[in-house]
Amino acid sequence: MAAGPFAPGHLGELTAVVPFELVDTVLAETRAVQRRLRDLPSRVGVYFLLAMCLFPEVGYRLVWDKLTVGLSGMPVVHPSAKALRDLRRRIGSAPMRALFEVLAGLLARPTTPGVRFGLYRMVSFDGCSSLRVPDSERNRAWLGRTSHHGYRTLELMTLIETGTRALVGAVFGPTAEGETSYASRLLHLLRPDMLDKGFDSNTFLAAVTDTGAQVLGRLCSNRRTPVLTLLVDGSYLSVIGTVKVRVIDAQIAVTCVDGTSFTGSYRLVTTLTDARRYPATALVGLYHQRWEHESAYYALRHTIMNGRNLRSGDPAGIEQEMWSLLTLYQALRTVMVDAAESVPGTDPDRCCFSIALHTARDQVLQATGIIPADTDRDMLLGTLGRRILTSLLPPRRQRVSTRKVIPLQRAA
Repeated sequence: MAAGPFAPGHLGELTAVVPFELVDTVLAETRAVQRRLRDLPSRVGVYFLLAMCLFPEVGYRLVWDKLTVGLSGMPVVHPSAKALRDLRRRIGSAPMRALFEVLAGLLARPTTPGVRFGLYRMVSFDGCSSLRVPDSERNRAWLGRTSHHGYRTLELMTLIETGTRALVGAVFGPTAEGETSYASRLLHLLRPDMLDKGFDSNTFLAAVTDTGAQVLGRLCSNRRTPVLTLLVDGSYLSVIGTVKVRVIDAQIAVTCVDGTSFTGSYRLVTTLTDARRYPATALVGLYHQRWEHESAYYALRHTIMNGRNLRSGDPAGIEQEMWSLLTLYQALRTVMVDAAESVPGTDPDRCCFSIALHTARDQVLQATGIIPADTDRDMLLGTLGRRILTSLLPPRRQRVSTRKVIPLQRAA
């Protein structure tokens, strides 16, 4: 571990993913390094912010206690809640955003199972509008009137690698701006070797194809697309705006192991127009992986946050907290993918996020594995990686029902 006042600045074994050198670099680049050495250096503050997200159920002082409980025999300061709050304000949001942008990105290797469809790496856009913030005056002024159970909510838009659920990019803000507007801010992250499961807006579809990426999405039921050419697999060529597309009308029938049957209709649109190279049945099956995005949001909202509100009562604090939360999520996904890839042929979606999260929490309390003895990336698994591998989930089942919004019933 680090010496002196820097000792509380760690994240257990996750420090290997967010090392001291990286934190020091982003602090220097964003001009957030302390002007004089304090009891609470800026580097310690960055790890404190990440630990706040790792332990969302407790206040500042208890988060600090968890960072320092494993530092037995070392003199550590015991700051007040106000001192820790002042530390947050001194750091600001810029270092946390910079840290996320360094860690964000594709995690899978070319041979990782469940990540590619032919030549294309599968990614998807999706939004989440149920992250709640404290109902303060400043948050209300920023986020407007939209609320969830009486609390204002953020709109979070992410681009993920569906095979690993890793965050490629993220933006957030008031829900009034709309999903496609936020998604447009992430288009620069697309590459020609990507297959995007995104939105069917004419403008957005054209913008995605301009990046060279391919598209596979679901059409709204009221869409009317002209039939230009019928293809051998029953799909047909059409056009949406200025983009030449292929439309697949499919009837889905799924029989579960208990004998329960589900049926439904899909209308998919894709820029993969070669029906022989990309059969309709393969694309319909592939679209099921779109729902991996919801698993990513479940991990953020429920596994990490456990349904709790964010802490901060002002937009600057919310922004800092969100970048910290997204950084922590990506660090956990990085370890999970590294663990899966240490055993060739293991699909990353079999790694349990809950196991990774709670083992990471344990390692913070024990303050172990902070500086690994071996610097080889493949040898950095430690206790965290081993527990992930010994608790692999069974192969992922396909989703058999669409998302539904169920109205809340008021008590009589």
